Amino acid sequence: MLSKRATLAVVSAAVLTLIPTTLAAASGSAQAPAPATEQRDPGVRASTTDYALDSKIDRTLGSRSAGSYLDAETGKLVVTVTSESAAQQVRAAGAAAQRVRHSAADLRAAMTALDKRAATPGTSWGVDPRRNQVVVEADSTVSATALARLRTVAKGQDGAVRVTRVPGTFREEVLGGDAIYGGGVRCSAAFNVTQGSTRFFVTAGHCSESATNWSAVSGGPAIGKQEGFSFPGNDYSLVRYSDGSNPGGSVNLYNGSSRDITGAANAVVGQNIQKSGSTTKVTSGTVTATGVTVNYGSGNVVEGMVRTTACSAGGDSGGAHFSGGTALGIHSGSSGCTGTQGSAIHQPVPEALSAYGVSVY
Repeated sequence: MLSKRATLAVVSAAVLTLIPTTLAAASGSAQAPAPATEQRDPGVRASTTDYALDSKIDRTLGSRSAGSYLDAETGKLVVTVTSESAAQQVRAAGAAAQRVRHSAADLRAAMTALDKRAATPGTSWGVDPRRNQVVVEADSTVSATALARLRTVAKGQDGAVRVTRVPGTFREEVLGGDAIYGGGVRCSAAFNVTQGSTRFFVTAGHCSESATNWSAVSGGPAIGKQEGFSFPGNDYSLVRYSDGSNPGGSVNLYNGSSRDITGAANAVVGQNIQKSGSTTKVTSGTVTATGVTVNYGSGNVVEGMVRTTACSAGGDSGGAHFSGGTALGIHSGSSGCTGTQGSAIHQPVPEALSAYGVSVY
């Protein structure tokens, strides 16, 4: 709710599909962490009603809400507010209300202070409405001096900022290898989209910085031509099928089965998600923050992202983040994994669909 970008409405479609298995499967040239398909995370699956209710309440309350999340025990949408009048509106709409200390303005001010005074490679920050805080993650490359500066800025925000250390290194997860190939890198494809009768797929923007054409096999014929990308700032790109194919599709679960996707929406903190990518295959996690700014080690900065606990690795960039039958995001990067716990970052799908005027199908 608190991204610098305007909150996007829920996007629906009759059918939403992933790039078919021939594009999503890896040939095994890279060593990947074991998939975490059986990972048990606290969190719940958001329903269509939850997405619609979240969007409706956000439009109604605006800055009077400091964010919303799904309660892990009840599965109910909880909206944080700073006044009783706002709480009454939330309850009347059918959600639970939680009175909190820090307002939306407080959290936005904290994000601005971090952007201006503490931006350094190896860090990310975003809003966790369950804590009513901006949660900062600093990876292993952040120096003691930079960490001290982060903590100083955090201390000046009257408890609105929490700083934590995470292992690994925040990076865009491209890799030379398999899956989809372009510009000398390997990435993963996300969702098939359409504009009239023309078919495209979306992937990560940083994958397309140096790619004009994409192939399904290393050194193979082109199957798609890049139509545009947005990175840094955002992290999405659009590739038009150029080989005459008209793919349908479903989410590749990498166990011999797939799952139909029926719509797209913005993620809600607390919900369970899955990530499908060509390196780590399918991993699971929970959404922990929205409106996230990531200062990648390369020096590139992306904003308005979503942070999750799913595992990922090099080559997963551009892959699909989804929950049940709903597409949520395009994989951007992470700081790696510790066991089955990761820090996978995704670009919200609705923003990319809106930017290019395309629809899932």
